[in-house]
This record gives sequence, structure tokens and C-alpha cells, in this order.
Amino acid sequence: MVMNNTETKDYMVRATAADAQIRAFAVTSKELVETARQAHNTRALATAALGRLLSATVMMGDMLKNDKDLITLRIDGDGPLKGVLATADNKGNVKGYVGNPDVVLPHNANDHLDVGGGIGAGTLTVIRDTGLKDPYVGTVSLYTGEIAEDITYYFAESEQTPSSVGLGVLVDADEHVMAAGGFIIQLMPGASEETISKLEESLRKITSVTDILRAGHTPEEMLQMALDGFDVEFTGTMPVRFYCNCDRDRVERALMLIGTKELDDMIADGKEVELCCQFCGKKYKFSIDDLEAVKIKAKASKANRDDLIN
Repeated sequence: MVMNNTETKDYMVRATAADAQIRAFAVTSKELVETARQAHNTRALATAALGRLLSATVMMGDMLKNDKDLITLRIDGDGPLKGVLATADNKGNVKGYVGNPDVVLPHNANDHLDVGGGIGAGTLTVIRDTGLKDPYVGTVSLYTGEIAEDITYYFAESEQTPSSVGLGVLVDADEHVMAAGGFIIQLMPGASEETISKLEESLRKITSVTDILRAGHTPEEMLQMALDGFDVEFTGTMPVRFYCNCDRDRVERALMLIGTKELDDMIADGKEVELCCQFCGKKYKFSIDDLEAVKIKAKASKANRDDLIN
């Protein structure tokens, strides 16, 4: 499920405008979202919800300062999608999943995929893990369930940063991803009233991100349209990809943590165990001999911890 940067046309740009009173990000993420669709075998509605969240999260990852920092966006809703989650670093890597990939709903009043109906009422939680003992966690109630508006609301309520977020995913009749991407535009502290008014006027002219993507515009063009009338200075470009860092060692360590009693039960069952990564769908098989070896490691690890305590 890993795509090399040379294999994808997906990328993100960042920019400033109005003498750095505005910062902006935009991404094209078609291949990224299509990889996620294939990994989770999502139907169109789940693809749209997951694709929007992946696009937003990878842009917010670019706001992280340190290489080991991570950001996670989790949407918990009472709708049939049963929640969506995405996590990203600051190197353009993002992964995620949706609770129920098979949801089908009638289109909404605008004849679009009803992402809001699929998510329902609930909360958006943003977790920034910067290596400190406790990560930063901010939670807001969902504003519409359409994701872009919810993240806009989160920035205003939890971070006191006036923002405009636009996200879109286009899915064809065969449920493949035709286009995906979006933008985040933020006013920096001290932005003048003139800049604020000019930005509001510019954003009012923007059609939906889906229309912009359908027309084939690049991230640079997307920001030029959203920041019409401003001198936009592009400050960086980064490839983005759907990337899961799971491997057999990580899964084995997770098995060790469930405890020797549970491992004994699995061994007594006498069947091979297959574990599936929630983020990318990759399967890992453990034979009875493998489980015996994991149990030995788990006991040794527990003994080492006990020695440290004593």
C-alpha cells in the first residue's frame, strides 16, 4: 500500500499573502485517496468522507514543527459511516480509515454525496502528538458533518484562528477516484481589517472545490483563485502519499501487549491467527509456533519490567 513519491502526482503547496498576514495550503490528492479506497474497498460515500479527511489532515500535518510530530483527526458520529480517522506527519505521509466502508445513501438536496448524513451528529477531535508526555487534544461538536465546515469551526473555536477550509472528492460511476484535494487558508494574528475584508470578498467568489477539481486546476491555481487580488508567495512544495508504517514487528508487539492468558487461549484454539491492519488492510498471519514464540517474548518482557520495578 506504499507509494513512492516518484510514482504519484499528488503534492501539496504552502503559501503566504498580504505580507504574511495570510498563510495557505492546498493539495491535490487523487492517487492518495484512490490508494485508500483500494485498501479499504470503500463505496463512494465512504471514499468521499475518508478522502476529505485525509486531504485536510495531510495539510494540517504540514503545520507541525518537528519530524516526529503527528497529528490525528478523528470524527465520531452517530451516522452509518461509524466515524472516520486520519493521521499524518509533517513529511506528506497520511493514513486513515472509515468505520463502515459500505454505506450507500441517497444524494443530498444539492445532488451530492451525503457525507453529512453518513457521519451524523457527533464530535471532531484533533490530537497533536509532539513528543511531550501528554498530547494536545481539542474537541468540538460537529458543525455540519461535511468535514470542511467542521474543521473550519474547529480552528475558530479551539485555536482561535479564523480559517477557510475547502475539500472535495470526485468519484466516477465505477467508484474510482477521479480527483481529490482542497485548501486551508488562515488569517494570522494581527491581520488588518482591510486584509480580512478583502479575503472574505475573494472567498465568496469561490465555487465548490469539487468544481475546481473537476476543471483540473492545480493546487497553485486553487490558491490563486481563493486569494484573488492578493500577491501570493509560494513558500514550499511537498509530495504527499497514503503511507502506512505497519509491519510484522509492530503487530507482534501488539500481540505481546494482550497478555499471556489471551495468547494461551489463541494457542489452545489450535488455529492460525490472521490480524489485519486497521489503517491499510494488510494481513499478518501467525501460526501456533509463531504465537508460542510471541508468548515467550511477552513473558520475558514482563519479567524485565518487574525487575526494573523491584
